[in-house]
Amino acid sequence: GMVVSQIYGLTEASTIFWLPAEEAREKMGSVGHPIFHGQVKIMDDEGIPVKRGESGEVIVKGPIVMSGYWQRQDLTDEVVKDGWFYTGDIARMDEDGFVYILDRKKDMYISGGENVYPAEIEKLLLSHPKVMDAAVVGVPDDRWGEVGKAFVVPRGGEQITAEEIAAFLKDKLARYKMPKYIEFSAALPKTASEKVRKYLLKNGAADRQPS
Repeated sequence: GMVVSQIYGLTEASTIFWLPAEEAREKMGSVGHPIFHGQVKIMDDEGIPVKRGESGEVIVKGPIVMSGYWQRQDLTDEVVKDGWFYTGDIARMDEDGFVYILDRKKDMYISGGENVYPAEIEKLLLSHPKVMDAAVVGVPDDRWGEVGKAFVVPRGGEQITAEEIAAFLKDKLARYKMPKYIEFSAALPKTASEKVRKYLLKNGAADRQPS
C-alpha cells in the first residue's frame, strides 16, 4: 500500500528530475519534472530539442553540474560541451511535462532502422516467474543491421526454453524488438555495484550466436 516515487540524478549533476509523491500513482514509471536548479533539455543526435513524446538524450546545464573529472580533462571534454553535460541517458517527455527514462544511449541499438531500447525488453524478461536475471544487447545482422540477443539467468531449479521465452514476449513487444537469439547463463558479468558489464556480453556475442 505504499506509494513509491522515483527521482533521477547522477554523481556528475546531482538530482535532475523529481516526481512528487502525490503524482506518483498517476505517472507511474516517470521520474517527474526537471528541478529548478538547472537547465534541462532532451536532444536528438543533431543537437535539436525533440518534441514531446519523442526520445532523445538528456543534457543539463547549471550550478548542479560538476566542474569536471579529477585530473581527467579528456573525459570531461567528452561529456561537457558548451557548459552542457551530456548524460548518455535516453528519455522522453509526455504531454504533461513528465519525463520517462528509457535506456542508456550506448545500450540502444538500431534494427531495420528502428531504435530498440534493451531496458524495455529486460523489464519484461524479469517479469517472467522463471527468470532471475536478464540482459539484452545488439549484435550484428546481415539483413537488419543489428538484432537483439537476450542473456537469461533462470531462477534456481527452474527449467525454461528459448521457445517459452519467445512465446512470453510475442504479444508484449513489436516484432522488430523481439530478440533473435536467446542464450541461457548461470550468471551475468557485473561490476561491484551490480551493473551488468554489457560490453563483455556484446564483445563475445557474435562468436556465441546459435545457428
